[in-house]
Amino acid sequence: MIASSEPTCGTCGRSLQGVQVSASRRSGTTDELGPDEPERDGAAAGGSASDGSDLLAALLDGMDAALCAFDADGVVTHWNREAERILGWSADEAVGRRGLAGWAVRSADAEEVESRLLSAMHAPGRQVHEFALLTKDGGRVLVRTQSAVVLGPDGKPAGVYCAFSEVHAQIDLERSIALSEALFEDASWGVVLVDVDLRPAVVNAHAAKALGTGRTSVLGRPLGDLLAQGVEELESALQHVLAEGAPPAPAEVWVSVRTPEGERRRCWRSGFLRLASPLAEEPVPLGVGWLFQDVTESKQVEQEASLLRFRAQQLHRASRAAAECEDPAEAATVHLDFALAGFADHALIDRVSGGALSDAEAEGPVRLVRVAATPSGAPGPSRLAGRAGLPVRYAEGHPALQCVERVGAVRASAGAISAEEARGWALARQWPQDAVHALCVVLRSRGRTLGAVTFLRGAGRSAFERSDAVYAEDVAVRIAAALDLAGLAEEE
Repeated sequence: MIASSEPTCGTCGRSLQGVQVSASRRSGTTDELGPDEPERDGAAAGGSASDGSDLLAALLDGMDAALCAFDADGVVTHWNREAERILGWSADEAVGRRGLAGWAVRSADAEEVESRLLSAMHAPGRQVHEFALLTKDGGRVLVRTQSAVVLGPDGKPAGVYCAFSEVHAQIDLERSIALSEALFEDASWGVVLVDVDLRPAVVNAHAAKALGTGRTSVLGRPLGDLLAQGVEELESALQHVLAEGAPPAPAEVWVSVRTPEGERRRCWRSGFLRLASPLAEEPVPLGVGWLFQDVTESKQVEQEASLLRFRAQQLHRASRAAAECEDPAEAATVHLDFALAGFADHALIDRVSGGALSDAEAEGPVRLVRVAATPSGAPGPSRLAGRAGLPVRYAEGHPALQCVERVGAVRASAGAISAEEARGWALARQWPQDAVHALCVVLRSRGRTLGAVTFLRGAGRSAFERSDAVYAEDVAVRIAAALDLAGLAEEE
């Protein structure tokens, strides 16, 4: 790291301009000779000079950048420990030499290098140069320097100080800074720095957009203010990273983001990095770097494909099992049982009273008779209903009746009501009391309407969607064929 300002005393703030330094006989680094000042009487004056010398030596040797200085005649007056590390020349060997020729710079290059360095005495601000220096073992190292004038007590140029570092180290630093700026400005994924209190400290534009807010308005706010769901899982991951370090692979976190349009369900593929201070002797956690990418669409496509494969397998397995049933009515319940897996909690099969209806006959009032149903209490296989043939007490406008009259699928839901009201809603429709979502599909075979099959879901499931209706229609085709065959067998 290159020094960006003139060295000053950390205790008194006094500029070190014009202060000459020689090789320290005690520490082997640097020692202050100091400007001409009246010496104080007694041991106190000697103690103050010693303290100032030790402080200056500590300041120079503690710098991250190599530092050397020249007086107006080009004699080396400063040489710190970092300069010794880079070039191998100690302060005893460097301080007091005139120029750099023959030892720190090749003789052929010395004139040009020294003129560029000493030109800072007559130029405003800092001058930046790059050139090759010689190491003590004869090697060459490319350095980048910043040089600036050192003013004497009279305000006139008294020399030059030069801070330098290896070019590759400077380039690494610049790359790190450039990477940080690019991540927080141009990255195509979300980047959030979270402090140890699990609050966003820095947010890039992509992350702010994903969170549905501005880059500054999100800072310092709890994650619970930004996310409606998934906060506990996300905060648990952040706490784990602070305690244990980064996980070996990205994690997929489902969240619900609060937006002015309402909540949006999103899936973020997230990577986490524990941030520690590079200046501390022991790692001190500064927070967590959280990088994420929205993969909601791809996850939904993946889930839909997985669901389609599962449902196709269920239809195939149901067809093979139903083919082994001697009773066609039993085959209908087999199709119903296989369809329930992962799809619904309850199912009912209702047949048109008096036999199948043609499209012309379906215009009048319709009554339905229960044929089969799943147990309303404990889970189990579907059971055929009694053969009394009594119609089910469906009120006018019931979804199952609408399904038969319209010859199409009908969806119904209790909506956002209390649990007691939802119970009453289900019982009024002759359904199990825990049902809150329903899907009724017509049973059709040989161009006639045989009845309806109803699938029911409890409060722990989402409402039926269009894709669910398509699957239910596939199941209804198989159930209708089995019931039609059962009717033919009865006639015979």
